[in-house]
Amino acid sequence: MAIGDIIVGVDIGTTKVATVVGEVNNFGQIEIISNTFYKCNGLKKGKIINEDEVTLSLSKTIKDAEEETNLEINSAYVTIPGKYVTIVQNSVTKDVKDKYSGISVKDMQSAILQVKDIEIPESKTLIDIVPDKITLENGTVVADPVGNLSSSFTIDAQVILAEKDYVRQITAIFKKAGLDIDGIVPTTLAERNLILDKNEMHDNIMLLDIGAGNTDIGVFEGDAFIYTDSIPVGGDNITSDIALVLNITKEEADKLKRQYGLALKSLIDNDNDIILNTCKDPNKNKIIKSSELIEIIEARIEEIFSIVNKKVTNQGIKSKINNVILTGQGIININKSDVAGKITLNIPVKISTGRLISTVRPTYRTSYSLVRYIASRPFSKTVTSNVNTKSTENILKNIIDKVKEFFYS
Repeated sequence: MAIGDIIVGVDIGTTKVATVVGEVNNFGQIEIISNTFYKCNGLKKGKIINEDEVTLSLSKTIKDAEEETNLEINSAYVTIPGKYVTIVQNSVTKDVKDKYSGISVKDMQSAILQVKDIEIPESKTLIDIVPDKITLENGTVVADPVGNLSSSFTIDAQVILAEKDYVRQITAIFKKAGLDIDGIVPTTLAERNLILDKNEMHDNIMLLDIGAGNTDIGVFEGDAFIYTDSIPVGGDNITSDIALVLNITKEEADKLKRQYGLALKSLIDNDNDIILNTCKDPNKNKIIKSSELIEIIEARIEEIFSIVNKKVTNQGIKSKINNVILTGQGIININKSDVAGKITLNIPVKISTGRLISTVRPTYRTSYSLVRYIASRPFSKTVTSNVNTKSTENILKNIIDKVKEFFYS
């Protein structure tokens, strides 16, 4: 990463496409020079159902970003939901070529190449390599081994694979929008540095991002990224439940959810009357108790946590999780959702209090997190997006090349 490098991050969500453009300033920090978003209805239950719709939204956010920055943006990084991601843990021990000169860049490069040398299923493709621990021969753990005197070192890393069909779909969308893909990063991996506070970064944490139509799961054992997945349920499902049960419009349902949002019926202070303004059923009572509304909300929130609980239990990793951190636009307006989560998961749950999270609007948090993640990549050789010339490389090959460029190659 060098002063003046430009990093473009794109998050394709259920209801919007958001783009953040960051520039490395004189202090080596990311300075946001543009954030744009455009509504999108091209996704449903975490799947892209309308490529043209997503392409249109992506094109509009990029065009707006170009106008704000006076740049021509030709490439960007993009997030990927956990359901399309597989994490393979790998570890290699590398003998140092010249132990008297210390560990060299070439030694590190060779080790990284060995880490990614795994058998990849035909249906998947490599998108990322995440070193989480480097140990010298004497047992000392170091952040960067280059220059250390040691006969050998061991690198533990996660090799991140993605469903090839999804990568092809995203590739086609970017291509139609006139963009190359710089890299693809799992949503919760990108968000970790923004959502978690300093102490949580080294704890065994499950990060839950409950969005509009999708909940992303990321489990971290210290610095190691050990599991990710996503479920096609989020805040929009709560709104739809309210609208369906009370037979009102989704607009009124969303308003009521925001106004009376509470995750547990047992925590109601005053069971107030609520007048329904758009009830379309003449046989239904147009005045309900707030407890009736909260009962609907509670049922769906309990379902979300129950599905998550089943997934981490089936993976055999629930016992490793010390704390659960909640974030996402689908949950932030529902009071006591952390309490509901703790009841279902039987693990301490809290709403994210990361130092930087309050400084970023919820709309842009994931794309901003992506830019920060790319900027802080260890062993990065180049991270800048292409803001000068059009690339004609095959994009799938370009993604793999970018992964290689991250590491001393």
